Amino acid sequence: MIRMILASQNKHKLEEIRDILEDLNIDLISMDEAGLGDLKIVEDGETFEENSMKKAVTVMERTNTIAIADDSGLSVDYLKGSPGVYSARFAGEDATDDDNNKKLLKMLDGVPTKERSGKFVSVISVAFPDGRKVSVRGECNGVIGLEEKGTNGFGYDPLFIVPEYEKTFAEIGSEMKNRISHRAKALEKFRKELKRILGEES
Repeated sequence: MIRMILASQNKHKLEEIRDILEDLNIDLISMDEAGLGDLKIVEDGETFEENSMKKAVTVMERTNTIAIADDSGLSVDYLKGSPGVYSARFAGEDATDDDNNKKLLKMLDGVPTKERSGKFVSVISVAFPDGRKVSVRGECNGVIGLEEKGTNGFGYDPLFIVPEYEKTFAEIGSEMKNRISHRAKALEKFRKELKRILGEES
């Protein structure tokens, strides 16, 4: 089994990624389990790709272990791509999911549904101790709802409506979300890259 560290303190992400990669021979552990619970990585990149790779490389260099990082966020067309890389701290550095959702709803107050399009973006990066680096990107298009709906998920999930299902990520549940989400799409690409890399080593 190949040990990898997830360069994130987000327990929801850890569970989601473990679920999606569960059929691979990977032991994915958290930063806490790797003894990096106090490590703070400044996400100062201008793109999801920059932030994702910085997190993966930082953890890999600290541990000499393969590290995976996900940088993801919500891009709203009406807001010219915001909150983007600032999704987690949209309402401030210590903002909660609820704070961010309330700010987004306030900024879109009065905006008709047809103008509330957006997408979730996820960039998964992996850094190997031998210097190899890989990044993949996944996207999921949707519409920002007029109010929060659903109790599953986290972040902007209660606001993000998937048109095909006419439900938010928080309403469709984790099993369905893990098949159609931006992170699921990125991880599927990542899975293929990982199989290719591991296949070359066997």
